[in-house]
Amino acid sequence: MMNRLGYTKYVAQGGDWGAVIADLMGVQQPKGLLGIHTNMPGAEPAAIAQAIQDGKGCPPDLTGDEKHACEQLAFLNTQLGYAELMGSRPQTLTGLADSPIGLAAFMLDHDAKSLELITRVFNGQTEGLTREDILDNISLYWLTNTAVSSARLYWENKHPFFSVKGVKLPVAVSAFPDELYQAPKSWAERAYPNLIYYNKLNKGGHFAAWEQPKLFVDELRNAFRTLR
Repeated sequence: MMNRLGYTKYVAQGGDWGAVIADLMGVQQPKGLLGIHTNMPGAEPAAIAQAIQDGKGCPPDLTGDEKHACEQLAFLNTQLGYAELMGSRPQTLTGLADSPIGLAAFMLDHDAKSLELITRVFNGQTEGLTREDILDNISLYWLTNTAVSSARLYWENKHPFFSVKGVKLPVAVSAFPDELYQAPKSWAERAYPNLIYYNKLNKGGHFAAWEQPKLFVDELRNAFRTLR
């Protein structure tokens, strides 16, 4: 697509599902792709993932940042019922298409931190999103009737969300505090041997491009400056 559009050099950015896609683009290294930026890096060490899956908790030898990330991932592991449902029975989520209230309830409670942010907005605080932003997002899925079809990606995906994919291209990482997990620099360095940029921010969540657009754009500019 980029070639057809006339771009001989370009970069890729991803968060949420886009982060998995950007990682896989980095693995494939299509001609012209100079590097990627991710705000949900695939940097979880295999030993950490296995310990969480086995119910053993976080290893005792982690640094402070690593322990925090591990605890976030361990908590997330108890909150992924929606992903398991979408990954096994995406076509039976008919409630998302039958009721706008059902769709809204499902989308608002995507994850604990996102729900806190949205609750804050509806309580009248002005940081980040507005009520209109949130309602527009839900309306987009409702009016296009794409809630069920969008769930199929969970079924079609065969890659763990946070696993190391083996990207060799230049990679930039922005670690937002309210992301599903705030990847520590040590994990990012091991996961991405060509890490050109890492920044740990003090605000922003899972949908950082939506919630904190100015911070997000500044991150992209800083991350890709050396590749221009």
